[in-house]
Amino acid sequence: MHLLRALLIALTLATQATAQDNPGATAQAAADRLRAASTQLEQAKSARDRVKALTATIQAFETGLDAMREGLRLAATRESVLTRQLAARDGEVAELLAVLQTISRAPAPVLMAHPDGPSGAVRSGMLVAELTPALTARANALRRDVEEMTLLRTLQETATDELRTALSGVQDARTSLSQAMADRTNLPKKFTEDPVRTAILISSTETLDAFAGGLSKITTSEALGPLPDITNLKGQLPLPVEGLVLRRAGEADAAGIKRPGVLIATRPRSLVTTPTTATIRYHGPLLDLGNVVILEPQANLLFILTGLDTLYGEIGQVLPAGFPVGLMGGNSDQIDQIVSQGSDGAGNTRSETLYIDVRENNTSVDPLSWFAANKE
Repeated sequence: MHLLRALLIALTLATQATAQDNPGATAQAAADRLRAASTQLEQAKSARDRVKALTATIQAFETGLDAMREGLRLAATRESVLTRQLAARDGEVAELLAVLQTISRAPAPVLMAHPDGPSGAVRSGMLVAELTPALTARANALRRDVEEMTLLRTLQETATDELRTALSGVQDARTSLSQAMADRTNLPKKFTEDPVRTAILISSTETLDAFAGGLSKITTSEALGPLPDITNLKGQLPLPVEGLVLRRAGEADAAGIKRPGVLIATRPRSLVTTPTTATIRYHGPLLDLGNVVILEPQANLLFILTGLDTLYGEIGQVLPAGFPVGLMGGNSDQIDQIVSQGSDGAGNTRSETLYIDVRENNTSVDPLSWFAANKE
């Protein structure tokens, strides 16, 4: 019975199949992305349109860092699963090995002896023969698990160098972008701001609604014609920042307050871009909202962004689609943070929030009627 129990355990373990993601491949793909972004950074510094090239480079770094975080999270989770599985099976494997060693040392006549006589011995022999492939498969599976766990640990150790290079690269790219934006003076201007009227408007309004409604008062002349109609892009525009929808329009926050816009959770220092060609109607501090950017992609349509830390561009400039308008705040991630987030499975690393309000004909509408986005 002792032998039969051990062999049945082996058969059960051998027939348990589980589908697993490949965290090693995920992390390796992320490392490839980060190395490609580093190469792209070198090319961007000498590109003719440095702003466009650096914008694409920063976005490539952000995508690569996100992928590396996910790869490390999967690797840490998979290693934890393997460790628990191996620890749980230690006793079963030891018992099985002890039985097999007993069988290998027992003399043939003893093996042939069975309480049920020759027929019982034959049945036992058939059972052992039938379970031998299962035992071999189980041994191979255990070996693969151990090899995979070793590979995962090596991957997590070597990821540090990739992360150090990437974090340095993305910071370098952000600095270069700030300089390139300062040097960029050839953007078309649709109008010239009247700073006196702007100051009067700010001081005389108490709400974002009132300010947005009075924007026409801060211009002195319209040098360009209207921008093309983008109604055909409704519902398809990318979010201005890489992130997830934390709160939809009309959803109450922790204080029970409902707002007409959406709140996007982003990572610190994420790049914010204009989702389509648009005029900067306003950017700067406003009321108690911090820095505010108001974009006008077409007449009677405003995209209002609040929560940025660094601002690019000038009021009145017409920005092409995907052009940077600023950076989110917060402290840039450090290597230890990313590694620890992966080790403990933490996924809530989007500590900054960008609020987006959309106004058509001076009336707030659901921003997700214009933007394509997923909720966290």
